[in-house]
Order: sequence, then C-alpha cells, then structure tokens
Amino acid sequence: MEMVEVVAPILQNDTDILVKLSVVAVCGSDVHYYTTGRIGSQVVKYPFPVGHECSGVVVEVASGVKGIKSGDRVAIEPAMPCGKCDQCLCGRENTCRNLKFLGCPGQADGSLSEYIVMPESSCFKIPGNLTMDDAAICEPLSIGLYAVKQSLMKKGQTACILGYGPIGMSVMLAAKAYGIDNFYVSDKIDERLGMAKLEGATCTVNVQTENASETILNALPLGADVAFECCGQQEALEDAINILKPGGTIMLIGIPEFDNWKLPADLIRRKELTIVNIRRQNHCVQEAIDLLASGNIDVSRMPTHRFSFNDTQKAFDLVDNYSDGVMKAMIDFD
Repeated sequence: MEMVEVVAPILQNDTDILVKLSVVAVCGSDVHYYTTGRIGSQVVKYPFPVGHECSGVVVEVASGVKGIKSGDRVAIEPAMPCGKCDQCLCGRENTCRNLKFLGCPGQADGSLSEYIVMPESSCFKIPGNLTMDDAAICEPLSIGLYAVKQSLMKKGQTACILGYGPIGMSVMLAAKAYGIDNFYVSDKIDERLGMAKLEGATCTVNVQTENASETILNALPLGADVAFECCGQQEALEDAINILKPGGTIMLIGIPEFDNWKLPADLIRRKELTIVNIRRQNHCVQEAIDLLASGNIDVSRMPTHRFSFNDTQKAFDLVDNYSDGVMKAMIDFD
C-alpha cells in the first residue's frame, strides 16, 4: 500500500456530486483485497484504491442535482446501479447486472481518496444530530438491517449471530430495533464478545475455547429460529446448522475466502432449513439513517480505533490481524 498524487475528480454527468471525504471505515472486504487480491471472481489489478464505507461534505453539484447542495454532510451508498436492467426494474438494485460499486475491481475506484464523485442517488443527507462516523457506519448498518428484514424474524424469536464483527453487530442492533431481544453470539475475540454483552446478548461464546453448538444448545435446548452467519467461515455455517431448530433459517452474510461451502445434505433436509444469501443491501440506507437519528440504534461503540489518512496501512494491518480487540477502524481525513 502506498499513497500517490492523482488528478482531482471532476463532475461529468448532470447528477454528479463532488464530495470531500471526512471519514472512511475499514471493511473486511477491503482487507480481503489487501491481503489476497480477490473476493471470489473479483480480482484486483494493481494499483487499485479500495474503500467504500464513507462520509463527507459536498463541495460541488452538477446542474441536474436537485436535493443536495454544497456544504451538505452526506452518507455515501457505494452501490451505483444502472436503473435499466431487469434486476433494477423489479426493485433488485443490489443485484443489478451492470452494478458499479466503490472499491470493487472492474467497477469503480474506492473511497480512500481525498475527493470522490458520486451520483446524487448515492448521496444521503444526514441530520445535524448524526456524526460523520454515524454516516460512514450507515453502510454496514444498512446491510445488517437488510439481513434482518430478509430473515422475516418476528418478536419473541431467537437469533444466533455467528461472528460479532461490524456486520454481526449491525445485525444485532437492527434486530433490537425491530423488537428482537434474545441473542446468542459467537466470536473468537473476547473484546467483541464483551461488546455483545453490553448490547444485550443473552449468551456469548468464544469459539477458541468453547464448542459453540454445544454451549448454545445447552442454554437453548430447542434451538434458535434464525442464525446469521457473519464471518464467512465453514465452522460457523456448521454451527448454524446444528444450532437451528427444524424449520429454521440460515442467513449467509459473511464473505468467505474459499470458493465452496460444504453442507450436510441429510441434516439440512431433515430439519427443513432455509438458506438465504445476503448481497449487500437494498433500499435500507435511508431507514438506517432514520433509525440512528431517532436514537433507536446507537453505533457509538463500533468505532474502536482511529488513524490518519497517512496511516491507512496501519489501520488495514490492525484489522487484518484482529489486533487489540478491534471492531471498526476509522480513517480520518481532517
């Protein structure tokens, strides 16, 4: 990783907005590209800037922009769907066939830059009671919110969250806002499990020292209703299958570094489990902003470490190594 001088971006389309970045949060997918150069079929050709969880201040708007003006503080939705393909036309912009996404190889350069240009549809004004950290965290929070909505969970049901990183925490915060209050959480970092306890987890398990399936089933003999796999690990999927009651649902949110999941065909058939994949988020950014602004969700515990833009590589190494109990590393531009 190195810092380079590049030509400043300019407005090219009539709905473009020039944003001066304030904060970029480091995502696990950014680190996948940093350490392995790929996520599945998406392979980096170097040099390539990553980063997509961000917020900033509007510097300039094109002539066709109507709802945003210079000086507005905005959260950035990194997805830029085409709006014309079959997926977009049926309301599935998150699986747009021509999608461009910040920091995704072959699509769009990432937000680890002092300035970026985004379409108006990707810029969301934030109210005065939200911080720039809140605005940047709207991106992972919207994924957690989307996953909870797709799970069709109801009040009184029980959730397992396997992997309590920023996405696992986003799932729990969103589920709490939807009236769910019974959470069983596993992770390998004690500091993250401690945070889950502070957020109201019923039971936490460190998978480095305990068998998650056994521990959770001892506390919850009939099993859980929904399991959110948030770490992209085969062992977490196996735990989810074991922990779920018959008729339960597995939500696959984590991004694996391998190509194929392994499933026990007999067990998932006999339990009649439903498996749902989550692809980022769809139509949840504004709701995430509203939930933060109303106080129904508080993400203030999520940022645990801060770095200057010049120290971006230190932030990536910290997250890559899961050092110092890191939950979310934030990169400041100001």
